[in-house]
Amino acid sequence: MFAMNGGMFKKDNSPQGLFIDNERQINPLDTNKGNGNFYLMPNGVFYITTENLPKICMTTDYKETEQIKYATQSGPMLVVDGQIHSAFKEGSTNLNIRNGVGILEDNKLIFAMSKKEINFYDFADYFKKLGCKNALYLDGFVSRTYLPEQNWIQKDGNFGVIIGVTTNRK
Repeated sequence: MFAMNGGMFKKDNSPQGLFIDNERQINPLDTNKGNGNFYLMPNGVFYITTENLPKICMTTDYKETEQIKYATQSGPMLVVDGQIHSAFKEGSTNLNIRNGVGILEDNKLIFAMSKKEINFYDFADYFKKLGCKNALYLDGFVSRTYLPEQNWIQKDGNFGVIIGVTTNRK
């Protein structure tokens, strides 16, 4: 079992930006301009196709299709086409708890959450060093992870989007 917050959300806990659940769009793509991490361009979309293939793309490259099973929009992108987001600065003192998702070349997903405060550059560099061509920041200081096999059990907090992996009990 595994769960973590899977994107930013509004004060009413509804998703910020695009959210698709089981092929049903709950919230539309947000292409507005604004302040905060979500609007630090480029932001992006993490999605799973109906063929169970994971994808991460910049919001500007996202194409609406009926072949998307799950999607969440967030921002900023951490890694774009193998490069760390140009706005991130090495040694930045903008420290926070952070979580994100990346995709390895073999289409395996990497979900990561810092246990201590980290800047965007170092967090993005973690995904890049793993070999992720694209990675997306999901959330910040409110981030929580539930991963009992690693004794990481955070059950407090309010969430608007959760990503989880479960197993069927027989």
